[in-house]
Amino acid sequence: MRFHVIDAFTDRPFAGNPAGVCLLPAGDWPQDDWMQQVAAELGFSESAFALPLPASSEADWEIRWFTPLVETNLCGHATLATTHVLRTEHGLTGAVRFRSRRSGTLVAQADEDGTVTLDFPAAPGTETPVPQGLAEALGQKPDTAFRTGALGDLLTVLPDEQAVRSAVPDLDALAGLIRREGLRGVIITAPAARPDQGYDFVSRFFSPAEGIPEDPVTGSAHTALAPYWSARLGRDGLTGLQVSARTGRVRTALHGDRVHLSGHAVTVLDGTLHL
Repeated sequence: MRFHVIDAFTDRPFAGNPAGVCLLPAGDWPQDDWMQQVAAELGFSESAFALPLPASSEADWEIRWFTPLVETNLCGHATLATTHVLRTEHGLTGAVRFRSRRSGTLVAQADEDGTVTLDFPAAPGTETPVPQGLAEALGQKPDTAFRTGALGDLLTVLPDEQAVRSAVPDLDALAGLIRREGLRGVIITAPAARPDQGYDFVSRFFSPAEGIPEDPVTGSAHTALAPYWSARLGRDGLTGLQVSARTGRVRTALHGDRVHLSGHAVTVLDGTLHL
């Protein structure tokens, strides 16, 4: 069985967010614990498994995502990586429909220049009191915080770009807070320090309770970041820079209750997964 390692939301290798991609043969899903073990073996923040569906289905593929510890409801960079593999290995151009178990049907558009655009549900935030202990866990004092509904993240706004870049969270304390608050993870964000740098806002994402101390580039988090920053900056089309050590850019476009997330991907490794 072929397996691919893809760097997503980047146009160069060893940047962006690496994802494992496994395109399964038609038929039944493998055992859940097998996919979880593969994801744990790879150790990436997410690995995607995709199963082709019959032509009569409302979608083309079914997709599932696993961190090293758990199956997740939504993952942007691994979906982009899967679409990249379909384009480069199977000649896909145009749209592909992915059926997901918890996030509905997701459409990805593969363009000839390598751009992939994901059509995901928006996750607008609801302002909430800053949870007790969050400032201490982050090492930074948030200005405001927002719950993101079904996405399950806490969107935390810091004073400026430097505060986001310099944050050194206490990951054990943050994992405890995430479990206590029933969250998937914590997003920290701030406006770009200079508007002439080619991006509008910065972010980082932490999900230590799900085996992701810091995610390099988080597509799904941008379903919450896009509506927040579009409302604050007064524009529907923006570019976010996730300022992890690897960094990556996500172009966002708000379309009502949907968000389009665009980026590139690079194949780093093709191999054989021995069953």
